[in-house]
Amino acid sequence: MISRPSNKELFNKIRDGKESIEQGEIQIIDLAIIAEDAAELGYRTENLQKVLSTILDEIGIDNYVGAHPPRKSYEQIIKDCELLEFSWVSRRLGCDVYLKYCLKGGIFYLVSLHRDRPKTPH
Repeated sequence: MISRPSNKELFNKIRDGKESIEQGEIQIIDLAIIAEDAAELGYRTENLQKVLSTILDEIGIDNYVGAHPPRKSYEQIIKDCELLEFSWVSRRLGCDVYLKYCLKGGIFYLVSLHRDRPKTPH
């Protein structure tokens, strides 16, 4: 049985995300949360397109931390879209970062971008 997402699939999703961002095709799922996290990460939301463009250049397939297969979104606008989750040490933001997004119809939907928070056992 093949594990999803494959390395090729992840590579393509990162590439497609970059293309959507370069075209300015970005939607934010929850602006209040993204704005709060942006303040903590030290960038202004007006600079989000540039920040996303830079950080997508930093990530690779080895930074994928999502499920196999990817979890599906429950948010209405992106319901059932596969969520791509990455964690890495960002040179641009100067800390461990967690990014979650999905792609739908050529649009990059930003779900989360914040300092990576260690998982706490239940």
